[in-house]
Amino acid sequence: MIAETLEKHGVKPTANRIVVYEALASSYRPMSLAELERKILTIDKSGIFRALSLFRENHLLHVIEDGGDGVRYELCHSHDHHRHDDDTHVHFHCEHCGRTFCIDNTPIPVVELPEGYLMTSANYVVKGVCPDCTGKAR
Repeated sequence: MIAETLEKHGVKPTANRIVVYEALASSYRPMSLAELERKILTIDKSGIFRALSLFRENHLLHVIEDGGDGVRYELCHSHDHHRHDDDTHVHFHCEHCGRTFCIDNTPIPVVELPEGYLMTSANYVVKGVCPDCTGKAR
């Protein structure tokens, strides 16, 4: 299945790329490069980053700038390799533990840009404290 998805997007399914894809697919939330490094012990940082860059170029994943310790990566829910990612959704960044979560099925406001502006991407990040950390604070 993973090899077919990679090939559909024009990505040769090497062993390293399959491992990186599996790590992202098994995560319940977007992951930072450091988190991927800790999860994938068989590939060095540059190998993981090369796979992530290739996945992004071929619309397999998108990058979330959550205002935390860098960027996070998550697989696209849609798999249209001809278009930019069309599964934009809200993310929640916990300011206590630093984790970022996908918040699916939440309406996103439409942003009307002035004439001449062309949007290529958008990050919808809500910041606060996640339920795990709220419970710890009590």
